[in-house]
This record gives sequence, C-alpha cells and structure tokens, in this order.
Amino acid sequence: MTRDTSDAILARMMALHPKIIDLTLDRMWRCLAAVGDPHLNVPPVIHVAGTNGKGSTQAMIRAGVEAAGQRAHAYTSPHLARFHERIRVAGEIISEELLTEYLDEVYAANGGGSITYFEITTVAAFLAFARQPADWTLLEVGLGGRHDATNVFAKPALTIITKIDLDHQQFLGETIPEIAFQKAGIIKQGVPVVVGPQHEDALEVIEKEAMRYSAPTLVYGQHWHIGEENGRMVYQDERGLLDLPMPNLRGAHQIGNAGMAIAALRHLGFDEAACEGAVTQAFWPARMQRLRKGVLVERAPDAELWLDGGHNPAAGKALANTLAAMPKRATHLICGMLSTKDVVGYLRPLAGQALSLHAVAIPGEAATLPAEVTAEAAQEVGLEAHVAASLDDAMADIVAHDPKARILICGSLYLAGAVLRENG
Repeated sequence: MTRDTSDAILARMMALHPKIIDLTLDRMWRCLAAVGDPHLNVPPVIHVAGTNGKGSTQAMIRAGVEAAGQRAHAYTSPHLARFHERIRVAGEIISEELLTEYLDEVYAANGGGSITYFEITTVAAFLAFARQPADWTLLEVGLGGRHDATNVFAKPALTIITKIDLDHQQFLGETIPEIAFQKAGIIKQGVPVVVGPQHEDALEVIEKEAMRYSAPTLVYGQHWHIGEENGRMVYQDERGLLDLPMPNLRGAHQIGNAGMAIAALRHLGFDEAACEGAVTQAFWPARMQRLRKGVLVERAPDAELWLDGGHNPAAGKALANTLAAMPKRATHLICGMLSTKDVVGYLRPLAGQALSLHAVAIPGEAATLPAEVTAEAAQEVGLEAHVAASLDDAMADIVAHDPKARILICGSLYLAGAVLRENG
C-alpha cells in the first residue's frame, strides 16, 4: 500500500481539534502514552522559552554542539517553507520517509481523539528523537511555556528563558509579569535555568519561580556578562573570560542571544572551541537574512534585498537598531502582518530607518492583516505608505523609483516563508 505524503497526513491532523491553539497538557499525556511515552527516551533536553530570540539562541547552541563533534536533535516552530524544517534529526532536517512514518504512527495511535495540530506533530517529533541516536535534544517552546506541548519533561538538562516582551497577549496575559509567569513554567525542580536580558518585572517573576523549584539560576548581568569591545565579543562568567568573534547572525540583539547560548554550553561542559562555533557557524533563516538568489533577486539585480520574520514591538525595535548600524543606503520596507499583531507597535521604531513602506497581504493566510490596514498603521507612525496587490508589485514599484535601494521584506514569519519558498 502506498503511504500518504506528509502533507496529506498533516492536512488530516488539522481536523482533529476545532482550535489551532488550546493550551493544556492533558491531550499530550494521552497521546504520548498511546505511542509508548517516547519523551522518556530522548537524549538530554535543553528547553528554550521566551518571546524573542528562542530560535537564534537554539541555532547557536546547535552550532556549538556540532562544532564539538556531537549531534543534536532540534524542534522549532513555525516552519518557513516546509513543515520538515521543524524537526532536525541528529542535525539534519527530517526526511520525508521518516516524517510520514512517524506522523502515520501517531495519527493511528491517537484514534481520532481531540488533539491540536501542534500537539500531535510534537508527539511525532518526540518519536523521531527517541528512535534516532543523538547526544542532545534542543526544544523551542511553541507558545508560552507552562502549558505548551513541549513542556512534558520532568528533568531536562537545562532550561533557557530568552527576552520576554509583549506578544500573544490573547493567550498569555496582558502584562509582562503575566507573560513571564507562563514562560517560567518550563522551570523544573533542581534544573539550572539560563536567563537572558530581561525587563526587571519579568526577571522578578522568573527568579521567584526558580526559587520555588530550587532551580539554580544563571542570570545575565549577575552570573554572566557579554558585550562588544573593539569589534569583538567578550563573554565573562565565574570560569573566566572568552574573547570571541561577533555573531554571524546579524543585529546587536544577537549578542544577548549568543550570551545565552555560551552560558548554556559552558554550564554543560563545552569548551571555548564550541563557544566560538556557536557564534560563527549558526544559521537561522528569515532573521535579517540577505537574499542572494531567486526570482526577486533576479528582478532587482542592483538592489540589496533582506528578509526578517520578526513581528512584535520588541522585534521591530531590534530590527530598527540593526538597520541603524548598517552602512547608509536608501531603505524601503515591504510589510505584511497577521491580524493578531500590534502593527503600530512593530512599525513605530522602524519609521526612522525607512523612506517608505509598501503594505501587502500575506498570500494564503486567512489571518492576514489587509494591506490597507497595514498602510494606515504605517502612515500613523510617519512612514510614506503604499498599498500593493502583491509582493511582486511592491518590488517593481520600489525598483522603478530606486533601482539600488535596500529593500527589507518584513512583518511575519508567514510572509518570510512565502518568500523563501521561491527565493531560499
């Protein structure tokens, strides 16, 4: 019998629960038990939560692990071009053969029970990680932490909490302390937690939860420090000082992410070579990524094309800081966002770094913000705004007026995925 493709199986899984997001762990426990509790047999887990920087920090840890000659499974979300990107097995994106095998097995074991798409695919990832050898398991929280589908490990090797800011308030709470409480739900009894740069009120919540669970803390500014000096990155903790290259992932905010990755690697016993590999060999797409091939590049050969999937006010600020530090060049934005996002908050810091914005709807996304609404928000923060029927139309209009422009496509990982499917 011919097995269905992974796309067909994933489409069936979408019908198993009426909500895309429904934060509880009861369905996870049931489904995990149905397939033999694979989460109990994965390699040591490094669990990462936070609002911004989770993926970059995890990518740096994976680069460090691999620089040391070890292998890591990795689970991230959402994907950009293909679902397979979410699951790396011993460092490689999962094959179609393995993905369909594990999806089929979990779907059958679930027996048609109510379960969300993210939950059932997370169980499939844990099956892959339990059955294929590796040295570490790197897990990125999907949403929040406390009730996230990844939060089923009683004793991970290490937890990490990246910068917490406002995002997904409809699920996690309206204030930073409320959101921090959800993120801090990954803290476990006696398990060390690396804490990145934080708002004071977020740090207070995290430290309170860590104390509650007797979890040793490794906090930025207290137990480790990182910064730029003379074009190099200097990291220091109780073990000493490391003089390292700047991160190959672009943006000043990546220094803090690098610090968390290094703090994690150092705590787990990795050497300086692994830490250098973490900051020089990491790759994380759609995070201020330069586009160098594809149809968009061919249509604008003299332009400088960039892609970024950040989508909340903190990401907008980090992106603005990155643009400010780049060589001066006329910059134009092409922006598409989801209707659940704070578009004004995201665009406000970018207004001082761009000459114009072309607003687009995200192709194929029911929850896209109409281009007209994005354009209105851009005008509100002082950007010259235009509405474009498509990404191609926006590009053509910008290049017609400024062939050598810097063009930044931004506002959503879903928009970034649409771009990378043709320009990866």
